[in-house]
Amino acid sequence: MLTLLFDGIAYGMLLFVLSLGLAVTMGLMNFINLAHGAFAMAGGYIMVLLMQKAGWPFLACLPIAFAGTALAGAVLEPLLYRRMYGKPHLDQVLFSIGLTFMAIAAVDYFIGSSQQNVTLPDWLRQRFEFGAGAAMLGMGAYRLFIVVVCVVLALALQAVLTRSRFGSRLRAAVDDPRVAAGLGIPVNRVFLLTFAVGSGLAGLGGALGADIFGLDPNFPLKYMVYFLIVCAVGGTSSITGPLVAALVLGIADVFGKYYVPKLGSFIVYVLMIAILLWRPQGLFTREARR
Repeated sequence: MLTLLFDGIAYGMLLFVLSLGLAVTMGLMNFINLAHGAFAMAGGYIMVLLMQKAGWPFLACLPIAFAGTALAGAVLEPLLYRRMYGKPHLDQVLFSIGLTFMAIAAVDYFIGSSQQNVTLPDWLRQRFEFGAGAAMLGMGAYRLFIVVVCVVLALALQAVLTRSRFGSRLRAAVDDPRVAAGLGIPVNRVFLLTFAVGSGLAGLGGALGADIFGLDPNFPLKYMVYFLIVCAVGGTSSITGPLVAALVLGIADVFGKYYVPKLGSFIVYVLMIAILLWRPQGLFTREARR
């Protein structure tokens, strides 16, 4: 039981990091970027190619996966995304879905459609066990590593968004770009940096999740629904909402697949529907006053 709980927490933390960039762009920039999964896939492939072709160590590949996808986001934001900020959400959805299919086709053409394997270092393949019987807690070293990295990221991002000058500038730019620009805030630069960081977080999540989720060209389509569920259930007005939603969904998914494997992800969708019927605005989003 405790082992399943820990695995569910690790799975949920991974979903949180993967969904975090989407929550930032949706909640803070009011842009629906369904190509978010393509950035996650790019981060996974950056790590796999560096490890397989160049022989880089695992830990050295993680910051490169973040930096590479952040750079891609910084390039694409002024070239493509910035033109869509003022468009209706349907246009944004169609635009980003198109980018997703283009990314899938490109990866399939240049790299191939086969599943990519990640070889973790020996120290991350260890397993620790505490207690005995029903109270035994088994922790894989890699899942423990994921939990630690995700907690650090969550705390750092929360501090940046709520206590830093950049966070206040971002909120002002989102609330009223014209007034923010009149006050001397470089709105375009703030949006570019925010989008780049969100893309980098997606790439880092894709690199961390390549061993658990698997990696192939259809990765963005397989897990797009999970990213959207985390944002819809948790809300996008804070970091706390997606974190709690990801943990709840991760634990429910692990327990459901263990105890009722024939239902697969059915339990996750039932839980999502129940939560949204109870709180349509999300767990941590206040209802708008009329």
